[in-house]
Amino acid sequence: MEKKPFWTLQRKQAAVAYLFLLIPLIFFLAIRIYPALDAFKTSFQVKGSQPFYYHYQAMLSDKVFSKALINTILYVVITVPLQMLIGLGLALLIQSLNKGRGIYRFIYFIPYVTSAVAVSWIWRWMYFKDLGVFNEILKFFGIPAQPFLTHPSQALISIAAVIIWQAVGFNMLIFLAGLEAIPKLYYEASAIDGANRRRTFFHITLPLLNPTIVFLAVTGVINSLQTFTQVLNMAGAQGGPLNSTKSLVVYIYNKAFLNFNMPYGAAMTVVLFLLILMITIIQIKFLSRSYEHS
Repeated sequence: MEKKPFWTLQRKQAAVAYLFLLIPLIFFLAIRIYPALDAFKTSFQVKGSQPFYYHYQAMLSDKVFSKALINTILYVVITVPLQMLIGLGLALLIQSLNKGRGIYRFIYFIPYVTSAVAVSWIWRWMYFKDLGVFNEILKFFGIPAQPFLTHPSQALISIAAVIIWQAVGFNMLIFLAGLEAIPKLYYEASAIDGANRRRTFFHITLPLLNPTIVFLAVTGVINSLQTFTQVLNMAGAQGGPLNSTKSLVVYIYNKAFLNFNMPYGAAMTVVLFLLILMITIIQIKFLSRSYEHS
């Protein structure tokens, strides 16, 4: 009986598949996994007789860390629900159109693919107290000019507004895809049963959008917890005024790269990682719902 060659067509195809899978795996291990493990190791680097957990202990009495953590949570609480609500509203409006859907999708999605640095600087100029677009509009209606980025009570909200504006287009597009995936027969059946729009939305649309909502909630929270570019370019590396806009990632950047305290920065990075992991698990557990979709 003739012996089969080792490199059969099937094995060649499998080898090529494994090779193409190996390349991104090596990249992922080198760019993601190794730096994460190295940061964990670096966080325990101490001087002299300091205990190995010194940097984690120092966070408990670090008022700036507490402020940055609270600010980061505020970014999440403010931006994620609003960008999802506005995105869903826009998706419902666009879906109801008979013509021009592509144009509106394009217009609302442009901010998301625009450089965050460019967006931040443009909005920073618009927030200027003198000659800023927003204050010029307020002056036209007889309203006093607002400090926006230069006052602790308005700075964080002003930056959060930019984050929402830029993320709305992505939320709209994902919600629109979720709406298009809902079979029309459900709506036809509800119309026959005499259900109004409100009941149809809360009993058909919203439940069947659950996977979309979970995805956007998880990715939105992760992105908000890592808020950096907007703060750095609109409020400066110190997250002013008076640390009112400083996010946890900006504080990590300050400690690790400006103050050259890499172990403390690494320790805060580990805390941020654990925070993201914990919140993501909680979101998936409590937001995910089983549904029938055939």
